[in-house]
Amino acid sequence: MFKTYSMELAGRTLTVETGKLAELANANVLVRYGETVVMVNVTASKEPKEGIDFFPLSVDYEEKMYSVGKIPGGFTRREGKAADKAILVSRAIDRPIRPLFPKDFRNDVVVVATVLSVEPDNSPEVCAMIGASAALSISDIPFGGPTASVKVGYVDGKFIINPTLEEKAKSELDLLVAGTVDKIAMIEAGAKELPDDKMLEAIKAGHEEIKKVCEFIAKIRDEIGKPKMEYKSFEVDHDIYEEIEASFAERMYVDVQAQDKEVRDANMDKLAEDVKTYFVEKYGEERAEEIKQDIADSLYKLEKKSVRKMIFEEHKRPDGRAIDEIRPLSCEVGLLPRVHGSAVFTRGQTQVMSIATLGMVTEEQKLDGLDEETSKRYIHHYNFPGYSVGEAKTSRGPGRREIGHGALAEKALVPVIPSEEEFPYTIRVVSEVLSSNGSTSQASICGSTLALMDAGVPIKNPVAGISTGLVSNPEDPDDYVMLTDIQGLEDFFGDMDFKVGGTKNGITAIQVDIKVDGLTYKIIEEAFARTKKARQYILDEIMLKEIAEPRKELSKYAPKITSMTINPDKIKDVIGKGGETINKIIDQTGVKIDIEEDGRVFIYTESSEKAAKAQKIIEDITREIEVGEIYEATVTKIMAFGAFMDLGGGKEGLLHISKISEKRVEKVEDVLKEGDTFLVKVLDIDKQGKISLTKKGLGIEEETTEE
Repeated sequence: MFKTYSMELAGRTLTVETGKLAELANANVLVRYGETVVMVNVTASKEPKEGIDFFPLSVDYEEKMYSVGKIPGGFTRREGKAADKAILVSRAIDRPIRPLFPKDFRNDVVVVATVLSVEPDNSPEVCAMIGASAALSISDIPFGGPTASVKVGYVDGKFIINPTLEEKAKSELDLLVAGTVDKIAMIEAGAKELPDDKMLEAIKAGHEEIKKVCEFIAKIRDEIGKPKMEYKSFEVDHDIYEEIEASFAERMYVDVQAQDKEVRDANMDKLAEDVKTYFVEKYGEERAEEIKQDIADSLYKLEKKSVRKMIFEEHKRPDGRAIDEIRPLSCEVGLLPRVHGSAVFTRGQTQVMSIATLGMVTEEQKLDGLDEETSKRYIHHYNFPGYSVGEAKTSRGPGRREIGHGALAEKALVPVIPSEEEFPYTIRVVSEVLSSNGSTSQASICGSTLALMDAGVPIKNPVAGISTGLVSNPEDPDDYVMLTDIQGLEDFFGDMDFKVGGTKNGITAIQVDIKVDGLTYKIIEEAFARTKKARQYILDEIMLKEIAEPRKELSKYAPKITSMTINPDKIKDVIGKGGETINKIIDQTGVKIDIEEDGRVFIYTESSEKAAKAQKIIEDITREIEVGEIYEATVTKIMAFGAFMDLGGGKEGLLHISKISEKRVEKVEDVLKEGDTFLVKVLDIDKQGKISLTKKGLGIEEETTEE
C-alpha cells in the first residue's frame, strides 16, 4: 500500500514514499528533497552464503546521467562503471549501517541507491544515506537502525545544515556526518584548517538534525515495518571455542605479542597448525575436517579476545608500545632523480612512496558526474599492491579501498594547494604503498606533503595524518582505551579507525570507520586531542627536519612557465582557424601553450629562449596597432607605388613611395628591398582597417639599394 511521510530538514521538506515501486524487493523507498529524488531498494538472500566468515553486504550508489539532463559520453552512450565519486558515496552509505547488522548474520544483503533527479542545492548523497536506513528499517532484513545523515557547512562563523551550492562555495567545511539517536556512526570531512573545537561543534550541530531524522524513520518503521526474518546463526560453536581456549589461550596471549608483523603472522600460522593437529589426534581426521570452519572461527575469536584483553585490561599493545606512543618514524625526499618531486615516509612497518608530477593547466582531470564540479587540478592516486602485505597477487586496478584512501589524502591536501593564479600547474601525486601494517592512508598524506615540497610546490602549510583506535566496553560507552597510531592488528580487532589529516593550524580531512554502534562526543573530543598532538610531533620532529619548506626552484625536468595576459578578444587570433596559428607557434618554438578564457596565457618549456620566442610571436599577434605609434616592420613586397610591410602578428601596412624619405624617390627599389627591417610610424588606419605608414621624420638615413 502506497504511503508517504514528510518532515522539515534544514528548512526544506524531506519526503519518504513507499509501497508503489519495486514491489519484489524486500523494501523500496523514494526519497524526495526539493527536486532531488533518490530511489533505494534493499534485498537479502533467503539462505546464507556458505564458506565465508564475514557479513556479505554490498552497497551501490548509481549515478544516472538523465538525473541532470545529460546523455552519457562514450561510444555506447550509456553509464559505464561507477565513477570515483559514486564509489566514495557507496562507502559512505556502507560505513554507518554495517555495524548495525547482527554479527552472526551471513545472508547476502544488497543496497542499491539510484539517483533519479538532482537539484544542485539538495544533496543526493544525503538522500541516499537516509533512504538506505529507511528501507532497511521497514524491511524484514535484521537491522539495528535507524541511522541518518546530514551535511554541515561553516560560513561566516555559522554552521549550516545541508548547505546550498552557493553556501558550499563560501564554506570552510564540507562535513558529512551520520549517526543514530544516541551516537555518531560515521564522519567524513574536508576543511580549510578548521580548529578541533569547531569541528566538534559542527559534528554536534549535525547530530541534532540526525536525531530528528532517526525519530522520523522510527515512526515510519513502527507504522509499516515488516517483522524481521529468522536466519541461520553463524555464531562460533561454543563447545569448540571453549576447548581451544582452555588448551591454547596462554600460548595465544604470548604469541600475539610479537612486535614484528611477519613473526606474529608466523606464530598464528603455527598455532593454527597445532590446533588442527590437536583435534585430529583427539577426534580423528574426519571429525576435524567437519569442524574446520568452527576451529578457524574460534581461533579468530580467541586472537581478538587476547588482543582486546591485553589492551583494555593491561594497557599493553601487541608491539610493546604505550597507548599514546607513535611507531618509529623516518622520511626521505628526492629519491628519484628524473621525477619532479619524490619522498618516502615510514611509520613502523608501514611505508609509502609518493611521487609528484607537474603538468599544464589543461591537463587537469575532467569530471563527468552529477554535481557542478567539472574538473580538478590537484589529483591524488593511491596504489596498494599485493607485495605490500607479502601476498603473491597481481594488480587488477584500483578497488574501492584504493579509491577511498586516495580521495582521503587528496581531501587532506587540497586546502593547502596554491591557487592556479599563484601556481599555474596541474598537480598529480601518486602514493605507492610499499609495506602495510596499518594507517597507509595517513602515511600517504605525510609522504605526499613531502613530495610536493620536494617538487617546489608552494603549499600554504605542511599536512600530516595520523589515526587513533579504540577498545571499548560494550556495556559502558565511557569505559574505553584509546590508541594513538594503530597498526593493522589493532585496527582489525579494535572498534574504530579515526583518521585525521591536518596542519599546525587545524584539520583538513577526517574519515572515521566504526565497528561498534557509534561514538560518544567524549571519544571524538579525545580523538581530536590525540591526533592534534601526534600531527604536531610528526611535522616538527620528522617531516620538517627533512625538508623545512618547499624548494625555491622546480626540478630541472619540470616544465617552466612564462605567463602573460592578452585581450580576450584576441584569443581567436592566437588560436587561428582550427588551431592552425597556435599549432604553428608550437611547431616553431617547441613549447606547450595554455590559453584561459580570461586572456591568461601560460607557456610551458624547459628553455627560457623558447619561451621568449613564443611570447614575442603571441605579443605580435595580439598587439594593437595605433595611429601615431612607432613599430619595427619588415618589407614583404615592393610595388611601383610603395612597399607593403609586415608589422608582426599578421598586421600589414603600406609605406607609400612619397612617405619613404624626405628626398624625392624615383623608384622604390632604389632605396628598399624585400627583407629590409626598420622603424615606421602609423599615419592612419581607415574604416576597412588598412594601415598607412611613414618613414619620414624618424631620423633614419636612407641607403640606396644598388642593383
